[in-house]
Amino acid sequence: MGQKINPLGFRLGTTQNHHSFWFTQPKNFSVGLQEDEKIRNCIKNYVQKNKRISPGFKGIGIARIEIQKRIDLIQVIIYIGFPNLLIEGRTRGIEELQMNVQKEFCSVNRRLNIAITRIEKPYGHPNILAEYMASQLKNRVSFRKAMKRAIELTEQTDTKGIQIQIAGRIDGKEIARVEWIREGRVPLQTIHAKIDHCSYTIRTIHGVLGLKIWIFVDEE
Repeated sequence: MGQKINPLGFRLGTTQNHHSFWFTQPKNFSVGLQEDEKIRNCIKNYVQKNKRISPGFKGIGIARIEIQKRIDLIQVIIYIGFPNLLIEGRTRGIEELQMNVQKEFCSVNRRLNIAITRIEKPYGHPNILAEYMASQLKNRVSFRKAMKRAIELTEQTDTKGIQIQIAGRIDGKEIARVEWIREGRVPLQTIHAKIDHCSYTIRTIHGVLGLKIWIFVDEE
């Protein structure tokens, strides 16, 4: 009854790969993990501060950040939905970001290399969709309207199904509740179904809302 597992961890090795790729001794594992977290937070904070303001989208637009570590090099690949927000009008955007992370990171032995990859259909990625929904809910848009708008945006990206769940004091009501909506198929038990998932925290004036999105991309 109700055995729950993260859909990404459940599919590791079949349709899902690790977002961090490196090897280390067991005693140094926690240090490497904290290093990754620092790099990711530093990049997100930099993008948040330096992005251009877009009327339609208020998030940072990063789908995921992949980190590959070698002995002398840390390779960071940023998958971003709206690169123009970061790079346009800033010729040294990536170099500045690289210097900023390097300064924060203070690694003497290893170089840091950052590459930015553009995503063709940004609203097919749950992290970007969650940021869009968060900006809608903060602007006092009704949660049902925000959910339906998110589903419309996802349908334009040729996905096979989507499920959205919001929990908390929705619309400022006194009693917390869970609301969800599904469009198309979302086969969570099928390991060969490529499903993208994210959980996102929305801070509103009435308190914190939890948002979870599952997107069924394709079946292998």
